Amino acid sequence: MDAPSILLVEDDLKLSQLLAQYLQKQGFNLSTCNEGQLAPQAIIEQQPDLVVLDLMLPGMDGLSICREVRNHYQGKILVLTASDDDMDQVAALEMGADDFVTKPLQPRVLLARIRMLLRRAEPQASHAQDSSPESDRFRQYGNLLLDNSTRTCTLSSELVSLTPSEFDLIWLLANHPDEILSRDALVKATRGIDYDGIDRTIDNKIVSLRKKLLDNPAHPRRLITVRGKGYLFVPDSW
Repeated sequence: MDAPSILLVEDDLKLSQLLAQYLQKQGFNLSTCNEGQLAPQAIIEQQPDLVVLDLMLPGMDGLSICREVRNHYQGKILVLTASDDDMDQVAALEMGADDFVTKPLQPRVLLARIRMLLRRAEPQASHAQDSSPESDRFRQYGNLLLDNSTRTCTLSSELVSLTPSEFDLIWLLANHPDEILSRDALVKATRGIDYDGIDRTIDNKIVSLRKKLLDNPAHPRRLITVRGKGYLFVPDSW
């Protein structure tokens, strides 16, 4: 099997070189891009298994790059951000990022996130060729229809554009209707790491899903926050 390919988009040349060397030693096929305006073409042409993308880039920022390539690139996008601002993280997820790591980087954390994203991609590729029973392929609640084979979501017959990680989360929730799923369980299932009590990735993805699935963020009825416990998918609200 060929080594997974990663495109690293980072304008800090020293950091880029260090990360490239580290990831190559871990067995990945690495290429780099150091200019934001060149990144979209590189991503679309190379179609790497995963893109590690810095948000703060000269010429063209990471959010703009995500928005430009997402409809032309089906791989995973892992964003690097120096900001702890939830809004930056929500914006990245809405633009098509699958996960993010905050700077200063811890190489082992970055490696764990990369491996988790690539593991999540593997069953998707094989699943398309799998002749799974219809009951394992679809989940439908009212006007919401999820197709796990094509990884598509429709609401009131309208296609909803979800990132791969957003689909993973709504599919997981939809498979446990009327059941409170803790942040710890959701983080473990979608990211492969233990919840540290601080990580806001799941919360940010819920915010994005509510927006895309027309659930009032001020008074959600479909994806409910249960204070101190987690999130609840309400099957009768669609």
